[in-house]
Amino acid sequence: MFSKQKVQIIGYYITMVSIIVAYDKNNGIGAKNDIPWMGKLPADIEHFRTTTKEAAVIMGWITYKSIGRLLPKRQNIIISDYADTVVEGATVAGSLQEAIKLADPNRKTFVIGGGTIYAQAIDLADVIIASEINATILECTVFFPKIDINVWREVSRQHMPANKDNLYDFDIVTYKKIKTT
Repeated sequence: MFSKQKVQIIGYYITMVSIIVAYDKNNGIGAKNDIPWMGKLPADIEHFRTTTKEAAVIMGWITYKSIGRLLPKRQNIIISDYADTVVEGATVAGSLQEAIKLADPNRKTFVIGGGTIYAQAIDLADVIIASEINATILECTVFFPKIDINVWREVSRQHMPANKDNLYDFDIVTYKKIKTT
């Protein structure tokens, strides 16, 4: 039953929401509307692509603008404060809760950023898939919330060593919620 994206309870469906994020040792995720390690960790980008392919991806407006395009082979849901926002090929929602409701029930649902959306999503999510980068990026100005070990349990960790293509070591860590906040 838990392998399905949606769980049916008395005629209603509850969307299973995952967060996918990459952060440095200080939980830094962004600087100047960009990912500071972009181009320096292709293994993490490939992990993101593979994990979110064919899924619903929920992002804030700033994240959408920093990516500069819709992500292919995904249902793109963009959260905007402005009701008249239209993005061709995407679904626009006014809140995270609305975005979750708009996610295709036949797809996995991932929150992909940015900082404000992650802060809202951490209490609603069931799973966090985090690329924990073994570096401190001083220019980071946007941060992922601290993961409370009383709420989240680490269930897997895969180490990815630095190499000629990947500047930093990082671990792909999956956390599952053990207690609702």
